[in-house]
This record gives sequence, structure tokens and C-alpha cells, in this order.
Amino acid sequence: MVAKRSCSHVRLTYQFIEANKKHYSIEAMCRLLEISPSGYYAWLKKPISDRAQEDARLLRLIRASFERSHGIYGAPRVFLDLREAGETCSKHRVARLMRENGLRAQGGFRIKRVSAGKPAVLIPNLLQRQFTVSQPNKAWVTDITYIRTWEGWLYLAVVMDLFSRKIVGWSTGATIQRELVLDALLMATRRRHPRGTLIHSDQGSQYGSDAWKRFCRSNHLGPSMSRKVNCWDSQSMR
Repeated sequence: MVAKRSCSHVRLTYQFIEANKKHYSIEAMCRLLEISPSGYYAWLKKPISDRAQEDARLLRLIRASFERSHGIYGAPRVFLDLREAGETCSKHRVARLMRENGLRAQGGFRIKRVSAGKPAVLIPNLLQRQFTVSQPNKAWVTDITYIRTWEGWLYLAVVMDLFSRKIVGWSTGATIQRELVLDALLMATRRRHPRGTLIHSDQGSQYGSDAWKRFCRSNHLGPSMSRKVNCWDSQSMR
């Protein structure tokens, strides 16, 4: 089996055939040099520079990384993917190719939000950014994140006790349906048996569902919800 040639090697072979076509048969040279005659004739009509061919090869790898991330990765993350695969291109080259080909990151994963009225929210903010508590099971916080795996994206819901900063419940799944957050909270309640514990979340639709409210009522939990698009409340999970 013939090893895969680099773009520059193929181009040099085409140039050799072109320079010697008066002395030897093109078909014979292509056969001996293991080059496709159709590829040579296509190059003859529109020769492609080494850099352009390398750009085309890199673009295929960039698209593969971008599509595997579901459009979330920008140039820095795609660049790291390529470096891990052994490529030596620069970050600026990756950014240029993505820009020229309309590959723009979606700005990260976004959880679908429930609509809220003007200043009102479905559930009041009872935590009020009081992230330091004096005893266990007084206040929990919960959130959803995502993890890249070889088989695609894995979604992770966690429940953390603000007193110890320990994860007391978690759940994973291929989707972000309400069962994901309910399973994480179920694990936390079975392990901690809360009584009057505050459970604080953002305004993700999973946390505003009737199932979430019913679960909180039946398990002695007081739901609390941050203001819409309040990035400071998410700092409690770090």
C-alpha cells in the first residue's frame, strides 16, 4: 500500500510530469509515479499552490472539529484540537480559515430560558447571593453544564451544598430535559434528607417546571431562582 503523499509532494510530481512530457508518455509517468492522470490534468488546468492545498486540507480538519462541537468551538478550541492531532499550524491560520469560510462559534452552550415578566420571576430569589452559610443543608445551589466526550456531548446536572462546597447530587444524560435536574436533586435528597433547605437555581426552563416545584414541596425544599441573566449567581458553583 502506497503511503499517503503530502500536498507539496504531489504538486512537485505534477511539475515533473509537465517538465518531461516531451520526452516520456504522460500516462507512463503517471503510472510509474503512482499519480492519477485525471489529477494531473485537473492540476494542469488550474495549478494550486502548496499553501492553498494545505489550507484546503486544514479546512477539512477544522470543519470536522467544528461540527463535532455542534458549532460551539471557536478558533482557540479548534486550534487545540488540531494540535492534539499532531498539526503544527498557527492559531492565526485557523482563525483566518474559519473566518473566510463562515465558521463562527455560537458562543457556547445555552440553556433554554423560560420567559419572565418585567422585574418579576417565576420563583423569587430567596438566596440573595448569600453564598456563605453557617451549617450544612441550609442552602444548596444547582446548575447544568456539558462535557465533550468521544460519543458526543454529555450533559451534567449537579447540586452543591454551599456550606461544604461538596456535590451532594448529580445526574448525567444525553439531553437537558427536566428529568436531568430532577434526578440530581433526587440523589441529593436521598443522601441528605433535607428539612427546609433552600435550593437555588437560574431561570432555566427545567427549574421553572411544575414538576420541579412539586418535587421541592414534597421533599421540604424551598426553591429560589436568580434574576434573569444574572451571571453573578452562577459564581456560587465555582
